[in-house]
Amino acid sequence: MTLAQELGRFAEDIAVDYLRSLNWLIIGRNLRNEYGELDIAALDRMSRPEELVIVEVRCRTLGMIQSPFDSIGPKKLRTLINSAREFVNSSEWFGFWRIDVIGITLRNKNDRENFELEHIRDITEGMNILS
Repeated sequence: MTLAQELGRFAEDIAVDYLRSLNWLIIGRNLRNEYGELDIAALDRMSRPEELVIVEVRCRTLGMIQSPFDSIGPKKLRTLINSAREFVNSSEWFGFWRIDVIGITLRNKNDRENFELEHIRDITEGMNILS
């Protein structure tokens, strides 16, 4: 496993722990379909009504040129939206759903105890999104 893959797995583990602390139910991780891979699918049980949430996890080391959120460009966003739609359709979910992003910023790639976690809910809110 490469360092980047290791850091990605580490960040996803942190994100899962965080989401569970919010009383979310983790449905799946690293879910693949014809459009791409989804990091985490979860059920936000605190929303009324409950929402299915696709969570993209981004990890960066402090001092890198891009923040975790800036690393999601138009192509990645389009892939994420299409993958999420396919997952929602194939899971036969008929309720509300959204895409969130969790950004993990490590102070040092060798020190995994010091990190910041930021959670942005519904990154596509207000967008007119067509496939």
